[in-house]
Amino acid sequence: MVDLVFVPALVAVLLNKEREKGSPLTEAEVIEIRDTSEVIAATREQHLEVIKERGYLDIDPENVWEAWQEARRDFEDLH
Repeated sequence: MVDLVFVPALVAVLLNKEREKGSPLTEAEVIEIRDTSEVIAATREQHLEVIKERGYLDIDPENVWEAWQEARRDFEDLH
């Protein structure tokens, strides 16, 4: 089985794009960014190693809008 791994992490790409924009991304923008971001195919073991190296899980690309909204709340809580 192959896992798809966003490189860099999708959550990082979305955060950077939103900061560049200076306002919240729309659902259409989030989906477009997901659909055009770089992805590599990795074994499960390789994917787990990437997670370990990053120190965090990426957001779920299948439910990207909902996952991004949750991640945004987490980032807001840090400020």
